[in-house]
Amino acid sequence: MPDALDATPYDALLLLSFGGPEGPDDVVPFLENVTRGRGIPKERLKEVGQHYFRFGGVSPINGQNRALLQALREDFAEHGLDLPVYWGNRNWAPYLTDTLREMVADGRRRVLVLATSAYASYSGCRQYRENLADALAALRAEGLEPPKVDKLRHYFNHPGFVEPMIDGVLRSLADLPDDVRDGAHIAFSTHSIPTAAADTSGPVEAHGEGGAYVAQHLDVARLIADAVRERTGVDHPWRLVYQSRSGAPHIPWLEPDICDHLQELHAAGVPAVVMAPIGFVSDHMEVLYDLDTEATAKAGELGLPVRRSATVGADPRFAAAVRELILERAATERGQDNTPCALGSLGASHDVCPVGCCPSRAARPAAAGADSPYA
Repeated sequence: MPDALDATPYDALLLLSFGGPEGPDDVVPFLENVTRGRGIPKERLKEVGQHYFRFGGVSPINGQNRALLQALREDFAEHGLDLPVYWGNRNWAPYLTDTLREMVADGRRRVLVLATSAYASYSGCRQYRENLADALAALRAEGLEPPKVDKLRHYFNHPGFVEPMIDGVLRSLADLPDDVRDGAHIAFSTHSIPTAAADTSGPVEAHGEGGAYVAQHLDVARLIADAVRERTGVDHPWRLVYQSRSGAPHIPWLEPDICDHLQELHAAGVPAVVMAPIGFVSDHMEVLYDLDTEATAKAGELGLPVRRSATVGADPRFAAAVRELILERAATERGQDNTPCALGSLGASHDVCPVGCCPSRAARPAAAGADSPYA
């Protein structure tokens, strides 16, 4: 039996994700949850829902979260980490509030949260923390005493997140025809966000053009490109590009769009492209539709060979990284010295989101941060 690993003071891990529909009847109610408060008509939601209806009304994200849950539980058991793992979503069942209520009933008092978003941004971090604060407030309104929650740091540059993506790009390059492989470009793709949100992402000192959101993605892209060059002997040109834009057309969002980028590369005579979705933990709808369907169709129209590399998903190395992040944070909470594990030039991210980090347009309470009302 492995030696027991100490996660004290924590007594549970909460996998916190976005959620997604699991059948046609779920699509519009799910989108109503996502867009609540924005006044979007149901007819418009039905139009947006066509991406889901195209795949039977099922988003792959819930199935992928179940696979990650299994991978985490197996890794913890194999390495002697006695820490139960729960799962809650922001926008679909199992809902976050219901999961926290279950944790209270199970006697959990100190919870670490793993969000399925690796980078700093309002939508990728602060909004998750706001949802946590809402759920904790709901439990208090019911007369329950919710647990104290802490969020694991951003893991974009942890080896267990980066190495699977390196392997994915290498496999995609190897799958290209021999005569175009060495000339292939790499398009590192992530979710576009409004430029104003990007500029204020991360701690206040990181605010500026693109903020921490762009800086973190660029650092990961460089890590992967450098590793590919070292392992293949070929220096593949690359660029950070964006996908999945939504919202009003007059609001500036990060560019270039992946489809526009493919058009530019084709016009420049590039022989092939690997699309590497480094901004996504798993192959959910943005990857399945925006890359595998829309961008791949655009490449087909252009006669441009493309491959799409894999996301991290439930890779055992990612599960191991989560275990390491838990033990790292637990040691810090106990006042013990430890060296955070991080690749690249930016170093390990903060454990506690500081005041002014990834601010929202309208001030709302957020849990698991320096400005949290739930200390």
